[in-house]
Amino acid sequence: MPFPINETMGQYSELFMLLAAGTYTVAFIAFAWDLAKSSKALRAVDLKAAEAALAQKVPVVAGVGSAGAVAVMDRTESHLAGPVGRAERPTSSASKQAGPASGGGQTADGDMRYAAVRRVPARVAVALAVLGAAIHAAGVITRAIGAGRVPWGNMYEFLTTGAFVVMAMFLLVLIRRDLRFLGTFVVGLVIIMLVAASVAFWTPVGHLVPALQSYWLIIHVSIAVMSSALFTLTFAMSALQLVQAHRQKTVAAGSTDKLGFMRLVPSALSLENLSYRINAIAFIGWTFTLMFGAIWAEKAWGRFWGWDTKEVWTFVIWVVYAGYLHARATRGWTGTRAAWLSIVGYLCVVFNFTIVNQFFNGLHSYSGL
Repeated sequence: MPFPINETMGQYSELFMLLAAGTYTVAFIAFAWDLAKSSKALRAVDLKAAEAALAQKVPVVAGVGSAGAVAVMDRTESHLAGPVGRAERPTSSASKQAGPASGGGQTADGDMRYAAVRRVPARVAVALAVLGAAIHAAGVITRAIGAGRVPWGNMYEFLTTGAFVVMAMFLLVLIRRDLRFLGTFVVGLVIIMLVAASVAFWTPVGHLVPALQSYWLIIHVSIAVMSSALFTLTFAMSALQLVQAHRQKTVAAGSTDKLGFMRLVPSALSLENLSYRINAIAFIGWTFTLMFGAIWAEKAWGRFWGWDTKEVWTFVIWVVYAGYLHARATRGWTGTRAAWLSIVGYLCVVFNFTIVNQFFNGLHSYSGL
Protein backbone atom coordinates (compact mmCIF):
# COMPACT_ATOMS: atom_id res chain seq x y z
CA MET A 1 0.00 0.00 0.00
CA PRO A 2 1.49 3.40 -0.96
CA PHE A 3 2.52 5.77 1.81
CA PRO A 4 0.55 9.05 2.12
CA ILE A 5 1.96 12.02 0.22
CA ASN A 6 3.52 14.74 2.38
CA GLU A 7 3.43 17.90 0.29
CA THR A 8 5.13 19.95 3.00
CA MET A 9 8.24 17.76 2.89
CA GLY A 10 8.17 18.11 -0.89
CA GLN A 11 8.22 21.90 -0.51
CA TYR A 12 11.12 21.65 1.93
CA SER A 13 12.92 19.49 -0.61
CA GLU A 14 12.55 22.14 -3.31
CA LEU A 15 13.89 24.78 -0.91
CA PHE A 16 16.91 22.62 -0.09
CA MET A 17 17.55 22.08 -3.80
CA LEU A 18 17.49 25.85 -4.35
CA LEU A 19 19.91 26.43 -1.46
CA ALA A 20 22.18 23.67 -2.72
CA ALA A 21 22.25 25.21 -6.20
CA GLY A 22 23.18 28.58 -4.70
CA THR A 23 25.96 27.05 -2.60
CA TYR A 24 27.29 25.14 -5.61
CA THR A 25 27.33 28.39 -7.59
CA VAL A 26 29.57 30.01 -4.99
CA ALA A 27 31.77 26.87 -4.97
CA PHE A 28 31.98 27.08 -8.77
CA ILE A 29 33.22 30.67 -8.50
CA ALA A 30 35.75 29.63 -5.84
CA PHE A 31 37.10 26.80 -8.00
CA ALA A 32 37.38 29.19 -10.97
CA TRP A 33 39.13 31.73 -8.73
CA ASP A 34 41.54 29.01 -7.66
CA LEU A 35 42.46 28.26 -11.28
CA ALA A 36 42.88 31.92 -12.15
CA LYS A 37 44.92 32.81 -9.04
CA SER A 38 47.15 29.76 -9.31
CA SER A 39 47.76 30.39 -13.02
CA LYS A 40 48.84 33.94 -12.22
CA ALA A 41 51.16 32.69 -9.47
CA LEU A 42 52.72 30.17 -11.84
CA ARG A 43 53.40 32.87 -14.43
CA ALA A 44 55.18 34.87 -11.74
CA VAL A 45 57.23 31.80 -10.87
CA ASP A 46 58.19 31.37 -14.54
CA LEU A 47 59.38 34.96 -14.65
CA LYS A 48 61.47 34.57 -11.51
CA ALA A 49 62.92 31.29 -12.78
CA ALA A 50 63.79 32.89 -16.11
CA GLU A 51 65.49 35.81 -14.37
CA ALA A 52 67.46 33.46 -12.12
CA ALA A 53 68.48 31.32 -15.08
CA LEU A 54 69.53 34.38 -17.05
CA ALA A 55 71.69 35.52 -14.17
CA GLN A 56 73.33 32.09 -14.06
CA LYS A 57 73.35 31.81 -17.88
CA VAL A 58 71.19 28.66 -17.69
CA PRO A 59 68.56 28.34 -20.45
CA VAL A 60 65.01 27.93 -19.12
CA VAL A 61 61.86 27.75 -21.24
CA ALA A 62 58.94 29.51 -19.57
CA GLY A 63 56.07 27.17 -18.78
CA VAL A 64 58.14 23.99 -19.14
CA GLY A 65 57.93 23.38 -15.40
CA SER A 66 61.39 21.86 -14.84
CA ALA A 67 62.50 20.62 -11.46
CA GLY A 68 64.40 23.89 -10.97
CA ALA A 69 61.28 25.92 -11.68
CA VAL A 70 59.34 23.84 -9.16
CA ALA A 71 62.06 24.48 -6.59
CA VAL A 72 61.93 28.23 -7.28
CA MET A 73 58.14 28.02 -7.05
CA ASP A 74 58.35 26.51 -3.60
CA ARG A 75 60.75 29.23 -2.42
CA THR A 76 59.19 32.28 -3.98
CA GLU A 77 55.53 31.41 -3.57
CA SER A 78 55.66 29.94 -0.06
CA HIS A 79 53.41 32.74 1.14
CA LEU A 80 50.60 31.22 -0.94
CA ALA A 81 51.02 27.79 0.56
CA GLY A 82 49.26 26.32 3.52
CA PRO A 83 50.49 23.36 5.54
CA VAL A 84 52.10 20.80 3.30
CA GLY A 85 50.42 17.43 3.50
CA ARG A 86 49.49 14.41 1.50
CA ALA A 87 48.70 15.04 -2.18
CA GLU A 88 49.99 18.61 -2.00
CA ARG A 89 53.70 18.56 -2.77
CA PRO A 90 55.15 16.57 -5.67
CA THR A 91 57.48 13.69 -5.00
CA SER A 92 60.71 13.10 -6.84
CA SER A 93 58.75 11.26 -9.50
CA ALA A 94 56.81 14.45 -10.08
CA SER A 95 60.00 16.33 -10.77
CA LYS A 96 61.01 13.71 -13.30
CA GLN A 97 57.68 13.97 -15.04
CA ALA A 98 57.64 17.73 -14.97
CA GLY A 99 60.37 18.25 -17.52
CA PRO A 100 60.10 18.90 -21.24
CA ALA A 101 59.13 15.29 -21.89
CA SER A 102 55.77 15.99 -20.31
CA GLY A 103 55.17 18.45 -23.08
CA GLY A 104 53.54 21.32 -21.30
CA GLY A 105 54.76 22.23 -17.86
CA GLN A 106 52.68 20.12 -15.53
CA THR A 107 52.72 21.00 -11.86
CA ALA A 108 51.09 17.66 -11.03
CA ASP A 109 52.52 14.19 -11.32
CA GLY A 110 50.76 11.02 -12.38
CA ASP A 111 49.29 10.58 -8.89
CA MET A 112 47.63 14.00 -9.07
CA ARG A 113 49.99 15.56 -6.51
CA TYR A 114 50.81 19.23 -6.68
CA ALA A 115 53.37 21.81 -5.72
CA ALA A 116 52.33 23.96 -2.78
CA VAL A 117 50.64 26.82 -4.63
CA ARG A 118 46.91 26.08 -4.59
CA ARG A 119 45.79 26.43 -1.01
CA VAL A 120 43.22 28.94 0.20
CA PRO A 121 40.83 29.23 -2.81
CA ALA A 122 40.84 25.47 -3.36
CA ARG A 123 40.13 24.75 0.31
CA VAL A 124 37.28 27.27 0.35
CA ALA A 125 35.87 25.73 -2.83
CA VAL A 126 35.99 22.19 -1.44
CA ALA A 127 34.40 23.32 1.85
CA LEU A 128 31.57 24.98 -0.08
CA ALA A 129 31.15 21.86 -2.21
CA VAL A 130 30.84 19.74 0.95
CA LEU A 131 28.30 22.19 2.40
CA GLY A 132 26.34 22.18 -0.84
CA ALA A 133 26.37 18.38 -0.92
CA ALA A 134 25.03 18.25 2.67
CA ILE A 135 22.17 20.61 1.77
CA HIS A 136 21.60 18.66 -1.43
CA ALA A 137 21.39 15.42 0.56
CA ALA A 138 18.75 17.02 2.79
CA GLY A 139 16.77 17.86 -0.34
CA VAL A 140 16.96 14.30 -1.63
CA ILE A 141 16.00 12.85 1.76
CA THR A 142 13.03 15.18 2.29
CA ARG A 143 11.82 14.37 -1.23
CA ALA A 144 11.96 10.68 -0.34
CA ILE A 145 10.07 11.27 2.90
CA GLY A 146 7.50 13.41 1.12
CA ALA A 147 6.90 10.78 -1.57
CA GLY A 148 7.14 7.84 0.83
CA ARG A 149 9.54 6.00 -1.52
CA VAL A 150 12.98 6.19 -3.09
CA PRO A 151 13.46 9.59 -4.78
CA TRP A 152 14.15 8.50 -8.34
CA GLY A 153 10.75 7.66 -9.77
CA ASN A 154 10.66 10.36 -12.49
CA MET A 155 12.99 12.58 -14.50
CA TYR A 156 13.04 15.38 -11.91
CA GLU A 157 13.99 13.01 -9.12
CA PHE A 158 16.51 11.17 -11.29
CA LEU A 159 18.33 14.42 -12.15
CA THR A 160 18.35 15.82 -8.61
CA THR A 161 19.45 12.51 -7.09
CA GLY A 162 21.94 11.96 -9.92
CA ALA A 163 23.44 15.41 -9.39
CA PHE A 164 23.93 14.60 -5.71
CA VAL A 165 25.62 11.29 -6.53
CA VAL A 166 27.95 13.06 -9.01
CA MET A 167 29.02 15.51 -6.30
CA ALA A 168 29.31 12.76 -3.68
CA MET A 169 31.50 10.66 -6.00
CA PHE A 170 33.71 13.66 -6.71
CA LEU A 171 34.17 14.43 -3.01
CA LEU A 172 34.88 10.76 -2.21
CA VAL A 173 37.53 10.55 -4.92
CA LEU A 174 39.10 13.71 -3.49
CA ILE A 175 39.99 11.69 -0.40
CA ARG A 176 42.37 9.56 -2.49
CA ARG A 177 43.25 11.80 -5.44
CA ASP A 178 43.68 15.55 -5.63
CA LEU A 179 41.13 16.25 -8.37
CA ARG A 180 40.39 19.82 -7.39
CA PHE A 181 41.32 20.86 -10.91
CA LEU A 182 38.05 19.13 -11.93
CA GLY A 183 36.01 21.16 -9.45
CA THR A 184 34.98 23.92 -11.86
CA PHE A 185 33.79 21.42 -14.44
CA VAL A 186 32.08 18.92 -12.10
CA VAL A 187 30.30 21.58 -10.05
CA GLY A 188 29.27 23.30 -13.27
CA LEU A 189 27.70 20.07 -14.56
CA VAL A 190 25.90 19.56 -11.23
CA ILE A 191 24.45 23.08 -11.41
CA ILE A 192 23.25 22.43 -14.97
CA MET A 193 21.55 19.21 -13.83
CA LEU A 194 19.77 20.97 -10.95
CA VAL A 195 18.64 23.86 -13.17
CA ALA A 196 17.39 21.45 -15.85
CA ALA A 197 15.50 19.44 -13.22
CA SER A 198 13.80 22.53 -11.80
CA VAL A 199 13.04 24.29 -15.09
CA ALA A 200 12.32 21.52 -17.58
CA PHE A 201 11.43 18.42 -15.56
CA TRP A 202 9.84 19.62 -12.32
CA THR A 203 7.27 17.12 -11.05
CA PRO A 204 5.22 17.45 -7.86
CA VAL A 205 5.47 14.80 -5.19
CA GLY A 206 3.27 11.88 -6.09
CA HIS A 207 2.80 8.14 -6.19
CA LEU A 208 4.23 5.91 -8.89
CA VAL A 209 2.21 3.89 -11.38
CA PRO A 210 1.85 0.19 -10.38
CA ALA A 211 4.58 -1.03 -12.76
CA LEU A 212 7.14 1.10 -10.93
CA GLN A 213 6.04 0.07 -7.45
CA SER A 214 8.66 -2.64 -7.22
CA TYR A 215 11.88 -3.29 -5.35
CA TRP A 216 13.51 -3.46 -8.78
CA LEU A 217 13.14 0.33 -8.97
CA ILE A 218 15.60 0.60 -6.09
CA ILE A 219 18.06 -1.88 -7.60
CA HIS A 220 17.89 -0.99 -11.28
CA VAL A 221 17.75 2.81 -11.10
CA SER A 222 20.16 3.22 -8.18
CA ILE A 223 22.88 1.38 -10.14
CA ALA A 224 22.04 3.45 -13.23
CA VAL A 225 22.41 6.66 -11.19
CA MET A 226 25.81 5.67 -9.78
CA SER A 227 27.09 4.53 -13.16
CA SER A 228 25.91 7.76 -14.80
CA ALA A 229 27.65 9.76 -12.07
CA LEU A 230 30.94 8.01 -12.80
CA PHE A 231 30.44 8.56 -16.54
CA THR A 232 29.98 12.25 -15.76
CA LEU A 233 33.37 12.41 -14.02
CA THR A 234 35.10 10.64 -16.91
CA PHE A 235 33.40 12.96 -19.41
CA ALA A 236 34.95 15.95 -17.63
CA MET A 237 38.35 14.20 -17.57
CA SER A 238 38.17 13.29 -21.25
CA ALA A 239 37.27 16.84 -22.23
CA LEU A 240 40.20 18.16 -20.21
CA GLN A 241 42.41 15.47 -21.75
CA LEU A 242 41.69 16.82 -25.24
CA VAL A 243 42.48 20.37 -24.16
CA GLN A 244 45.63 19.30 -22.36
CA ALA A 245 46.85 17.19 -25.28
CA HIS A 246 46.43 20.14 -27.66
CA ARG A 247 48.19 22.45 -25.22
CA GLN A 248 51.11 20.06 -24.73
CA LYS A 249 51.64 19.86 -28.50
CA THR A 250 51.62 23.62 -28.95
CA VAL A 251 53.99 24.24 -26.05
CA ALA A 252 56.34 21.46 -27.18
CA ALA A 253 56.38 23.09 -30.62
CA GLY A 254 57.60 26.32 -29.04
CA SER A 255 54.33 28.27 -29.22
CA THR A 256 53.15 30.59 -26.48
CA ASP A 257 51.19 28.90 -23.72
CA LYS A 258 47.76 30.56 -23.88
CA LEU A 259 46.14 28.17 -21.39
CA GLY A 260 48.28 28.75 -18.33
CA PHE A 261 45.64 27.45 -15.94
CA MET A 262 46.00 24.01 -17.56
CA ARG A 263 49.39 23.70 -15.86
CA LEU A 264 47.36 22.87 -12.76
CA VAL A 265 45.90 19.87 -14.58
CA PRO A 266 47.87 16.60 -14.86
CA SER A 267 49.22 15.47 -18.21
CA ALA A 268 46.86 14.13 -20.85
CA LEU A 269 48.23 10.63 -20.23
CA SER A 270 47.50 10.79 -16.50
CA LEU A 271 43.95 12.00 -17.19
CA GLU A 272 43.44 9.23 -19.73
CA ASN A 273 44.65 6.49 -17.38
CA LEU A 274 42.41 7.59 -14.52
CA SER A 275 39.44 8.05 -16.84
CA TYR A 276 39.95 4.53 -18.20
CA ARG A 277 39.93 3.01 -14.71
CA ILE A 278 36.76 4.85 -13.67
CA ASN A 279 35.04 4.01 -16.97
CA ALA A 280 35.82 0.33 -16.37
CA ILE A 281 34.06 0.47 -12.99
CA ALA A 282 31.11 2.42 -14.42
CA PHE A 283 30.81 -0.06 -17.29
CA ILE A 284 30.39 -2.92 -14.83
CA GLY A 285 27.63 -0.94 -13.14
CA TRP A 286 25.96 -0.25 -16.48
CA THR A 287 26.10 -3.95 -17.31
CA PHE A 288 24.15 -4.70 -14.15
CA THR A 289 21.77 -1.85 -15.03
CA LEU A 290 21.02 -3.57 -18.34
CA MET A 291 20.67 -7.02 -16.75
CA PHE A 292 18.42 -5.94 -13.87
CA GLY A 293 16.32 -3.85 -16.25
CA ALA A 294 15.67 -6.96 -18.34
CA ILE A 295 14.67 -8.95 -15.25
CA TRP A 296 12.34 -6.15 -14.13
CA ALA A 297 10.83 -5.97 -17.64
CA GLU A 298 10.04 -9.68 -17.50
CA LYS A 299 8.25 -9.26 -14.18
CA ALA A 300 6.37 -6.14 -15.28
CA TRP A 301 5.59 -6.90 -18.94
CA GLY A 302 6.23 -10.62 -19.32
CA ARG A 303 9.33 -10.40 -21.54
CA PHE A 304 13.02 -9.71 -20.98
CA TRP A 305 13.54 -7.69 -24.15
CA GLY A 306 11.07 -5.93 -26.42
CA TRP A 307 13.10 -3.43 -28.48
CA ASP A 308 11.55 -0.53 -26.60
CA THR A 309 13.37 2.74 -27.40
CA LYS A 310 14.68 3.06 -23.86
CA GLU A 311 15.94 -0.51 -23.85
CA VAL A 312 17.66 -0.04 -27.20
CA TRP A 313 19.49 3.10 -26.10
CA THR A 314 20.56 1.51 -22.83
CA PHE A 315 22.11 -1.25 -24.91
CA VAL A 316 23.69 1.31 -27.30
CA ILE A 317 25.41 2.97 -24.33
CA TRP A 318 26.70 -0.42 -23.21
CA VAL A 319 28.06 -1.15 -26.70
CA VAL A 320 29.83 2.24 -26.97
CA TYR A 321 31.60 1.89 -23.64
CA ALA A 322 32.41 -1.77 -24.34
CA GLY A 323 33.96 -0.64 -27.61
CA TYR A 324 35.89 2.07 -25.77
CA LEU A 325 37.33 -0.37 -23.23
CA HIS A 326 38.12 -3.00 -25.88
CA ALA A 327 39.70 -0.52 -28.31
CA ARG A 328 41.92 1.01 -25.66
CA ALA A 329 42.95 -2.29 -24.07
CA THR A 330 43.58 -4.38 -27.17
CA ARG A 331 43.68 -2.16 -30.25
CA GLY A 332 45.90 0.62 -28.99
CA TRP A 333 43.27 3.33 -29.19
CA THR A 334 44.93 5.73 -26.78
CA GLY A 335 45.20 9.49 -26.62
CA THR A 336 42.59 11.67 -28.30
CA ARG A 337 40.77 8.76 -29.95
CA ALA A 338 40.09 7.17 -26.57
CA ALA A 339 38.95 10.54 -25.17
CA TRP A 340 36.51 11.06 -28.03
CA LEU A 341 35.06 7.57 -27.57
CA SER A 342 34.49 8.31 -23.88
CA ILE A 343 32.80 11.60 -24.75
CA VAL A 344 30.58 9.92 -27.36
CA GLY A 345 29.53 7.39 -24.72
CA TYR A 346 28.50 10.14 -22.31
CA LEU A 347 26.60 12.00 -25.05
CA CYS A 348 24.65 8.76 -25.57
CA VAL A 349 23.87 8.73 -21.85
CA VAL A 350 22.61 12.33 -22.03
CA PHE A 351 20.57 11.55 -25.15
CA ASN A 352 19.03 8.53 -23.43
CA PHE A 353 17.91 10.49 -20.38
CA THR A 354 16.70 13.60 -22.19
CA ILE A 355 15.68 13.20 -25.84
CA VAL A 356 14.53 9.58 -25.56
CA ASN A 357 12.51 10.30 -22.41
CA GLN A 358 10.83 13.37 -23.87
CA PHE A 359 10.25 12.62 -27.52
CA PHE A 360 10.09 8.84 -28.00
CA ASN A 361 7.00 6.89 -27.05
CA GLY A 362 7.41 3.53 -25.42
CA LEU A 363 6.70 1.43 -22.37
CA HIS A 364 9.01 3.66 -20.30
CA SER A 365 7.26 6.92 -21.23
CA TYR A 366 5.01 7.00 -18.18
CA SER A 367 7.96 6.83 -15.80
CA GLY A 368 9.93 9.77 -17.11
CA LEU A 369 12.94 7.48 -16.98
